[in-house]
Amino acid sequence: MNIKVITRHGPSNYGSLLQSIATLKVLERLGHNAEIIDYQRKDERGLKAVLANVNHKSGYGNPLKKLLYIMIRFPMEWLAQVKFDKMRKTYLKMTERCSRDADLRKLSADVFMTGSDQVWGPVLTEPYDAHYFLDFVDDATPKVAYAASFGKTVFNDEIESTFKRLLTRYNHITVREDSAKAILDKWDIACDGQVIDPTLLLNKDEWSKFIKQDRAQGYVLIYQIHNNPKVNEYAKALAKKKGLKLYRVSPSLHQITRGGKLIYLPDLGDFLSAIKYCTYLVTDSFHGTCFAINFNKQFVEVLPENGTSTRNQSLLKLVGLTNRIAYNVNDLDIADELIDYREVNAIIQEERIKSVEVLKVMLNINKSVISTPPHKKITFA
Repeated sequence: MNIKVITRHGPSNYGSLLQSIATLKVLERLGHNAEIIDYQRKDERGLKAVLANVNHKSGYGNPLKKLLYIMIRFPMEWLAQVKFDKMRKTYLKMTERCSRDADLRKLSADVFMTGSDQVWGPVLTEPYDAHYFLDFVDDATPKVAYAASFGKTVFNDEIESTFKRLLTRYNHITVREDSAKAILDKWDIACDGQVIDPTLLLNKDEWSKFIKQDRAQGYVLIYQIHNNPKVNEYAKALAKKKGLKLYRVSPSLHQITRGGKLIYLPDLGDFLSAIKYCTYLVTDSFHGTCFAINFNKQFVEVLPENGTSTRNQSLLKLVGLTNRIAYNVNDLDIADELIDYREVNAIIQEERIKSVEVLKVMLNINKSVISTPPHKKITFA
């Protein structure tokens, strides 16, 4: 079948790119012709993205301070955008660029899919974007969601009502976090279960194929998404305790001031190698956690403090690693207790099999069309 996937592939973010790559690879492995819909909001690119960011930050009411922020951040954001555009063209099969509703409505497919990541969560200037709910697809065309995420757990009445209306148009829905499944159950929306993130559907050997050059080992690595000083403090203290060098990998040049030698805006393979060859990883990133698990690394999780930590906690709970969460910067003993990955790997392998089987049923793999009507849950014998 021809399957078109809409997901958050556009941000200059390694997790967004990696989960998009994995989604296409798994769909192609199942025999389908899959493409990422190259939908990129104008307020998430270039100067408009920088303006949207600064307008949502506190402490930038002073026009001069705001101008200084824009002058510093825009060149960095532009460089990241250019690099990620190149990587997207290299690693993703995509449709033509879609920036408007009219562009999306011209697309055709046997099945439209909402992919993984925080697709049903806030965007820079709005509390949600209905296009990620496939609002541009007609009622007759099958719609499914794989490992979708809300990104948050609290909604006002107006948003809840809108989400319910949009979600009942799907033929099948699977979600990434247990909190998302609880939300759907509360709203009486049929959910076919919790599945693992696409990046975990590929194993470490498959991801290692993207790495072109090995890296010298023996360092603590920071992969940080949110501006949380606790991540920096913890990583510095851990590197000092273990007598190891401290490195930081990021597409954002401004992180150079946060501690650790910066591996700035690396290609995809170099990003993966930074994680694969570290001794310890300190992260607040969901996808950082995914790759720590995939590469069987010793890691410590410092949860983000912006209401999005449920996705991290859900994954750690699934694999029995909630003890890797550092609740304060003095929890350095966490790193001393080494992870036995035999049980973790067994759980992940079992979840891979289950998730792919659910995906097959969602797509009705042996038929040319999906026969299940909207809002009907898959049942297994």
